[in-house]
Amino acid sequence: MHVAFAQRRGTLSQGSVRTVGREGAGWARLALLALAAGVLVPLVSAGLRGVLWVLLGLAGLALAAVGLWWTLAHFGAVRIVGAVLCVTAPLTVLALYAAAGMLGPAALSLALWALAVGAARTAVAPGPTGPVPTPPPRRPWAVMNPRSGGGKVDRFRLADRARSAGVRVVLLGSGHQDVAALAEDAVRDGADLLAVAGGDGTQALVAEVAARHDVPFLVIPAGTRNHFALDLGLDRNDPAKALDALTDGVELRVDLGFAADRVFVNNASFGTYAAVVGDPAYREEKRQTTLRMMPGLLSGPAAPRLRMRADGTRADGLQALLVSNNPYLRAVDASRPGRRERLDSGRLGVLGVRVESAVRAAGMARGPRAAGLLRLTTGEVVVEADTPAVPAGVDGEHVLLPAPVVCRIVPGALRVRVPRGAVGTRRGSGAPDWPRVTRLALGRREDGP
Repeated sequence: MHVAFAQRRGTLSQGSVRTVGREGAGWARLALLALAAGVLVPLVSAGLRGVLWVLLGLAGLALAAVGLWWTLAHFGAVRIVGAVLCVTAPLTVLALYAAAGMLGPAALSLALWALAVGAARTAVAPGPTGPVPTPPPRRPWAVMNPRSGGGKVDRFRLADRARSAGVRVVLLGSGHQDVAALAEDAVRDGADLLAVAGGDGTQALVAEVAARHDVPFLVIPAGTRNHFALDLGLDRNDPAKALDALTDGVELRVDLGFAADRVFVNNASFGTYAAVVGDPAYREEKRQTTLRMMPGLLSGPAAPRLRMRADGTRADGLQALLVSNNPYLRAVDASRPGRRERLDSGRLGVLGVRVESAVRAAGMARGPRAAGLLRLTTGEVVVEADTPAVPAGVDGEHVLLPAPVVCRIVPGALRVRVPRGAVGTRRGSGAPDWPRVTRLALGRREDGP
């Protein structure tokens, strides 16, 4: 199977080169101007004391991080104190800013920084990955889960709309059904497009079948989070729009990730999150289950400790490890969680976390440079543990994988069909590449993938 995917690797390179012209240079200049203005605002408002106000803000973030650690890693009074600290630390900083008349300048500075980051992302955002116009399928097939996303299949009448478009629809029942086997049967019956209306885990199962048979794949975002659909540029608020790809669609080549032999379209997680997802109570009571399990998983004697190696990099003692199909370029993005800049880089993203104390938690305020964070991109990563099997959350589905677990990426393995208008909605995300932004602002033209 992996060999067949690898043979199609060269297809991805066609049409994936982006030339950055005047528009990108304009966004880059705007980003640098906004960045400079964001630095000058506190200095103009408070002189050199503006530096102290910035340090005060960072101290508030550090205390909030400590409070979050105490909330997650402890029970009883310590957890209560941590929860209070999470709330009071930032509120106290805001109150001090307001009392000193710095709240307005601080808000303006943050707005300018946000503008700078947005403009920088736009300046260096990858262009469309060579979409190819494609004729309508003759025998499309779809599997739909009526329970996903709180009943989106029924709420948006997805089955009826798909059938009206000539799609053979299979509705999953309440019992266990082998989704991959259903997709295999559909291909044997002549299906020339496989579609899924369900969660990311169901999508991954059908995507593997579509990639193995080189059949186009259609995502209908009817799950709860729909991260894969989001990064494809699909409208998660109106999943029926994805059906437009049947009559007016284009085709993209995207990568697929593998954890052992299990496909993932988003990520495979190991350690704390995988253990929480594996608890039977998690599906019904996510928040309560997480708070109940986290202290033991983070600081208890049975806390998971993982090892990983990739491209000469080794790390041990990790409490959590996330391996993603293409990198999440920002470890934490509250406004757009789980965003990937592209799905065709041919690289896995690796994010490891090791937080063993409140001091290490406070260091998380440094962001991507924090000592407790490991971030890299690679083509293959090996996850090791002291147990014969490693619990993993593969696109949100709990599985046990034999150790060591080899995670790899297969470039261009999956043909994805999307509505023509979705291609233009994709945007860059993650931490901006400021050296590259500077080069663009100075007028240096660049061509590259």
